[in-house]
Amino acid sequence: MREVTKEVPKRGRAQDKKNMKEKDLYSAAYDLFTTKGIQNTAIDDIVKKAGVAKGTFYLYFKDKYDIINKIILQKSSMVIKEAMEKTKERTFDSFTDMFLFNVDYIIEYFKDNKLMLKLINKNFSWGVYRRAIMQPEQHADMREIVAVFITNMKALGIDEEECEKTLFMIIELIGSVCYSSIILEEPYGIDSMKPTLFKTIEKMLKA
Repeated sequence: MREVTKEVPKRGRAQDKKNMKEKDLYSAAYDLFTTKGIQNTAIDDIVKKAGVAKGTFYLYFKDKYDIINKIILQKSSMVIKEAMEKTKERTFDSFTDMFLFNVDYIIEYFKDNKLMLKLINKNFSWGVYRRAIMQPEQHADMREIVAVFITNMKALGIDEEECEKTLFMIIELIGSVCYSSIILEEPYGIDSMKPTLFKTIEKMLKA
């Protein structure tokens, strides 16, 4: 019996091709930014490495800094998604223990991926969360961790505005300490800083 094959609609093929070009641009830009540096990478370099026309770049991004910001959000979301998945595999005695496990996973990830951390720089921050929350369909994991935090903090009798302020300070603290201690090793290496960082976060959560 002759096998019947279904032809992919032209619109579907066109969308697949479009998605592939965007993926190639992201990949090329990330490779160049992490090896040559942001300042030494031009849009011409990105499109050449991606194998697309320069005009194609502007179909997806406004300029070089637009793709940088989107890569930062994309990579930060990926790290948080992995941390969330690992957290869900375990049980914890308290919300604080669960939160610190999540933080520890992110720190260890950046220790093993310094090039990514250099690109993200200190931009692993509240702004990343805010942008992700504004795009819930693309960054459900980021939205979920914010919801878990707010819910657990509110259960302790803290109002939502105070919860948001606390989360803001913790995220900014983690981003800054990770960059300074992992990349610059200032004032100390991250392994030396972690106990103090965790104690500080615990106090902020209990306060």
